[in-house]
Amino acid sequence: MKADIHPHYRPVIFHDTSADHYFKVGSTIKTDRTVEFEGATYPYVTLDVSSASHAYYTGKQKEFNKEGSAARFNKRFGSFLGSSNK
Repeated sequence: MKADIHPHYRPVIFHDTSADHYFKVGSTIKTDRTVEFEGATYPYVTLDVSSASHAYYTGKQKEFNKEGSAARFNKRFGSFLGSSNK
C-alpha cells in the first residue's frame, strides 16, 4: 500500500445543535475545532440535522388519521347530508 495517500481517519465528535445530541464517529472530515468529550479531546463538527432531530428518523413526522376516507368525509360533512330541506 502506498504511504501518505489516504486521509487521516480518526474519531470525531458531531454535535446536532437542534437536538443538543453528540455522536462520536470515525471520520476523515477536516476541522480546526476541538471539544472535550468523555475525558479526551476530539475534533468537533456541528450539524443542523441528524438522526436525533430529523422527523424521518425520530418517527415524529406527521401522522395521518387512521380512519378511512369515507369516515372522515361523514365526520366533516355528515351534518349537511343528514339534514334535508323539504
